[in-house]
Amino acid sequence: MAGHITITPVDRPVTVRAGSTLLGRSERALELREGGYPPVIYVPREDIDMRRLVRTDHATKCPWKGQASYFSIKGDFGMLANAVWTYEEPKEDVAAIAGHLAFYPDRVKVTRD
Repeated sequence: MAGHITITPVDRPVTVRAGSTLLGRSERALELREGGYPPVIYVPREDIDMRRLVRTDHATKCPWKGQASYFSIKGDFGMLANAVWTYEEPKEDVAAIAGHLAFYPDRVKVTRD
């Protein structure tokens, strides 16, 4: 059970950039908090320029959220491998993040506007 996970709407718009490349803006982002981990912003796919993302074969499994699929980002900087993840069929307790993307903060900047 994912009782230690909370998902709440982000109270203001977010902007997503990889280097100088704008990936998108969203007023519908969600913040996921899990245990002692830093919060993660999940952005709806419709608000991200999916032409910049390339699906990879990489996958991981979380006992609370399910199986994550990954994308690399192509931009002015070249390619950032597996910098984006998504739960396409998340477990029921975290169903709100379906159709959303999350970004590794050491490679992608997600700012609250």
